[in-house]
Amino acid sequence: MEGAFIGDIVGSVYEWKDHKGKRFPLFAPGCRATDDSLMTLAVARAFQEAQQAGKLLEADTVLPLLAREMRRIGQKYPDAGFGGKFRYWLFHPEMGAYGSFGNGAAMRVSPAGWFASTLEEAQQLAVLSCQVTHNHPDSYRAAQAVAGAVFLARQHRTQDQIRTYLRPYYPLDFRLEEIRDSYQGDATCSGSVPQALESFLEAKDFEDAIRNAVSLGGDTDTLAAIAGSIAEPFFGISEQILEEGRKFYLPEMIQAVK
Repeated sequence: MEGAFIGDIVGSVYEWKDHKGKRFPLFAPGCRATDDSLMTLAVARAFQEAQQAGKLLEADTVLPLLAREMRRIGQKYPDAGFGGKFRYWLFHPEMGAYGSFGNGAAMRVSPAGWFASTLEEAQQLAVLSCQVTHNHPDSYRAAQAVAGAVFLARQHRTQDQIRTYLRPYYPLDFRLEEIRDSYQGDATCSGSVPQALESFLEAKDFEDAIRNAVSLGGDTDTLAAIAGSIAEPFFGISEQILEEGRKFYLPEMIQAVK
């Protein structure tokens, strides 16, 4: 989960700034934890409670827990960068899922890859994590791609093997150097998740995955959160980066990683 946290924090200061290139301070002034970190934490909390109850894959248990945890932490940090419709959902408990195909489905899904004991479970949990808000086929596809990649990284699969898993979800028929200058980015799943996945697939270590993602510009905190969430189990995170990154954690994030 810390891979998503640190990617989010590093990318936060470059979001929509049209930064292009891999040379930048990893933890620059103004870095912060955003909605990407908070909702990842909320999903992890909900899955943990469901697992403890022996009902991790039961929608009747998991969905109310997801809604409760997202609203609980989201309402505490309303200025964390939430999209308008999601922010409305946070403060209106009567509101149900609203068919979003935004990349929020993918930036918060990494706990599915950690709590799952099989690839199929990771895919099931990915869909559950979407259903409280992002109940759209594009969101399901993105979340399953990311959660499956996290799970496979935990199983010590190679980057080529993970790429093979991802191809039915996205063609991934580009290289970062081919799109960097022209990529404008958007906050949809289809317009950002393939680029985040490729950022991991071309990386040589955790830091490189984050730098790849930020180098594209656009929704950099989410791109880096997704790339970082897969890079963490694949490469590990250096103690130096963890030490620096944790300085930006919110209290709930610190508590979660103790």
